[in-house]
Amino acid sequence: MHQTSYQLFEPAQLSSCVVFASPHSGRAYPIALKRQSALGELALRSSEDAFVDHLVGDVVTLGAPLLSAVSPRAFVDLNRAAEELDPALIAGAPPARQNPRISSGLGVIPRVVSNGRAIYTGKISLAEARQRIDTVWRPYHTKLQTLLNRAKMTFGQAVLIDCHSMPHEAVQNSCFSGSRPPEIVLGDRFGASAGPSIVATVEAAFKDQGFRVARNAPFAGAYTAQHYGRPSRQQHVIQVEVDRALYMDEATLKPLPGYSEFRGRLTQALRVIADMNQPRQALAAE
Repeated sequence: MHQTSYQLFEPAQLSSCVVFASPHSGRAYPIALKRQSALGELALRSSEDAFVDHLVGDVVTLGAPLLSAVSPRAFVDLNRAAEELDPALIAGAPPARQNPRISSGLGVIPRVVSNGRAIYTGKISLAEARQRIDTVWRPYHTKLQTLLNRAKMTFGQAVLIDCHSMPHEAVQNSCFSGSRPPEIVLGDRFGASAGPSIVATVEAAFKDQGFRVARNAPFAGAYTAQHYGRPSRQQHVIQVEVDRALYMDEATLKPLPGYSEFRGRLTQALRVIADMNQPRQALAAE
């Protein structure tokens, strides 16, 4: 475990080519961040993927590792490039290239939480931003690549399931009139970050548990899917977004009464996903 960046949960016996990650469920809010912020802790936590690391925690019993953030997204966003520095927040940061994430305040050091609420009362220094990246961002991504390399060497392929949660209003507002909104959104960057058979397997696993599933709308996958998704090299990434309203009260960040039942359904889908070691099985058959 890297104390400020991540926790790694390893299976007793590695039997899956799938790596699960939860980059936005970190909840160790530094005292310094609270002092710098104009927001209370509940508001700060509004951009956090609360409970996601626990919801998918049983993958370790299914033979797959789970890499989970410790530091919160409001401190460092692990699903952004290290270079996505926001000059509106970071004094001395180079001018940002046209990037809608940075301009909306959602760079690697976020300026805002949900609903555009400002985290800070002033700016932070470039030195502080770089220290956060060096102590939180880099260790996490170094470990993530190590896990993917191990999976590829062991099984012939690596599949990263990047686990997130989404505000209910994000899908409620995106659905076509008359249709029910998706409960799970799979992002493969429109086919660029994962092979079609991998995405089909993941989609079917969730649908078989009764979930309504959509692809790439409104979330197609951000930095992690873009950077690590290399299907031609047998390294696949799918971003999985789960509607928060299915398992928690979004206003209080408390689990709903049906939380355990929901987690059980999710685990059944993850069991199927963790079991896809196609290249190794294909090699064994030859």
